[in-house]
Amino acid sequence: MIVQNSPKICLVPKLSGLGGMVSFQRRLTEGLQSHGVEVSNDINDNSHEAVLVIGGTRHLYRLWQTNKKRIPIIQRLDGMNWLHRVQSSRLRHYLRAEYGNLILRIIRNQLANEIVYQSCFVRDWWNRVYPIQDKPSTIIYNGVDLGMYTPYGPEQRPQGHIRLLVVEGNVMGGYEWGLENAIHLAILMSKRSRNAHSHIELMIVGRVAQELQSRWNNYIKDFGELVSLTWSGVMPQDEIPGIDRTAHLLYSSDVNPACPNSVIEALACGVPVVAFDTGALPELVAGDAGRVVPYGGDPWKLDQPDLSTLEAAACELLGEQERFRNAARERAEDMFGLDRMVSSYLEVLLK
Repeated sequence: MIVQNSPKICLVPKLSGLGGMVSFQRRLTEGLQSHGVEVSNDINDNSHEAVLVIGGTRHLYRLWQTNKKRIPIIQRLDGMNWLHRVQSSRLRHYLRAEYGNLILRIIRNQLANEIVYQSCFVRDWWNRVYPIQDKPSTIIYNGVDLGMYTPYGPEQRPQGHIRLLVVEGNVMGGYEWGLENAIHLAILMSKRSRNAHSHIELMIVGRVAQELQSRWNNYIKDFGELVSLTWSGVMPQDEIPGIDRTAHLLYSSDVNPACPNSVIEALACGVPVVAFDTGALPELVAGDAGRVVPYGGDPWKLDQPDLSTLEAAACELLGEQERFRNAARERAEDMFGLDRMVSSYLEVLLK
């Protein structure tokens, strides 16, 4: 899309606690600026052509004033907070999660002129729980810089063992469930592949509580050299492509994810993805870019999943690495380039 006359867009940052959107905001800002669009975060400035609310914001009165001035308001929607409803949680955490959902719903129902959903899964989820009529909407998947996230770099995959990678911003607040499944997956893989590889290394990138690390380190001692855990903590964004390139597989551990950046980044780096068929994952991981398998229960109730089917899929991906790695990169090039994402947002914001 060709942009003229240096239009001005307001990006309203996310409401704290509604999920990790910082990397998206940075990527979109840089992309819009590269198209000659001036980007501001000052919602009090009324000179904008449009306002994009990234998730939710507490500035509801300012949004109401913006709406009255007939400045278009577009809301980019993730999923809803839901884990607190099926897991025991402290009252403060429960109320904070419900407050976040309420803010999102008020903006979606009453203030936004149009909704951008991160995936078909997100759109269908919101419309199932909170149906609304005659609200324009579109689907825009997240995107990455395909020149930065690329299979080509000096990093090498380990020789003699398999590296299974999990990349999450924060593996706490209920998301420990997905990590537990990842560890059991690594154990199952190690048992099958003990004759071909020295062990399975599960590398976890993201914030994980120290007590959880200690508990799992003690648990896997029973498996000797068959499996090991590498806790890498939170890493700078510019180091993620190098880490991705060292992995044989990425396991997407989130349950019912909206459009996980870690999956798109891995695909762009030529890393096949193995996952359950929850959330947007069947939309993202298509063809031979990886394998998405039936969960085997109700993910909304956090039923125990079918890990044996997942493990079989992971071993299939390991058996033909180059075929699946090439397909992963092709999938990213076809669907998840940053230019494609930015152009789609420009079409919505500057109608």
